Amino acid sequence: MTGGLFLSGAAAVLTAAVLPAHNPSTGFVDPPPDKIVIKVATVNGSGCPAGTAAVAVSEDNTAFTVTYSDYLAQAGGNSAPTAFRKNCQLNLIVHVPQGFTYAIASADYRGFASLQPGASAVQRASYYFQGSSQTAFINHPFAGAYNDNWQATDVTDWAQLVWAPCGVQRNFNINTEIRVNAGTSSPDKVSFMTMDSTDGDISTVYHVAWKECPGR
Repeated sequence: MTGGLFLSGAAAVLTAAVLPAHNPSTGFVDPPPDKIVIKVATVNGSGCPAGTAAVAVSEDNTAFTVTYSDYLAQAGGNSAPTAFRKNCQLNLIVHVPQGFTYAIASADYRGFASLQPGASAVQRASYYFQGSSQTAFINHPFAGAYNDNWQATDVTDWAQLVWAPCGVQRNFNINTEIRVNAGTSSPDKVSFMTMDSTDGDISTVYHVAWKECPGR
C-alpha cells in the first residue's frame, strides 16, 4: 500500500483528547480550525498485510485512528513457528495547518486475547519522526489464564512530548508489535492475541497535542 490512500473525515469510534487552551508560558493551543490530512506512505509488517490497515482523522483534529483487520499472533498447538510475533510499521505523511506543529500525547490500543494458564503476551509500540531517534518501546504485558478484550494506553508527559519540526515535512512512524509466549501452558493448547475487536476491526486512537510554531 503506497501513497494513493487519502484519508480524512471522522470515524465513529474516535474519542477527543482533552487539550489545554492557549497558554503563553507553554505555547499549547486549541486545535487549529483547518483540517489535518494524513496519507499512508507505506505499511510494512506481518500484522498489517496490504489492504488491512487504514487511517481516519477526527472532525475536531484532536485524534486519528488506525484500523487493523488482520493483526493476530498465536503460539501453542499447531501454530506456525513464526506466528508468535506480529508487527506493523506505519509511515504516515501528515499535513498540518500552516503555522502549527503537533505531537502524539497518548495512544489507546484495543484487541482480544485468549491466553491459556501459563501463557503470556505483550503489546508494545514506539514512535518517531523521520530523521529523529526512535522512542523506546512502551510494553504492556498480559498473563494467562485470560479470555477477554484488552486495552492499553501509552501516555507521554507534556514535558516529554516530541514535536514535529516546524516548516519541514517529516513523516511520522508508528511501530507496533504483539507477541504470545506459550510458556508453561499445555503444548496442545493455542493461545492468541489480536489487535482486533468482535466486529473484525480494532480502532487504535492516537491523541494529538498542538502548539503554534515560533514566529507565527
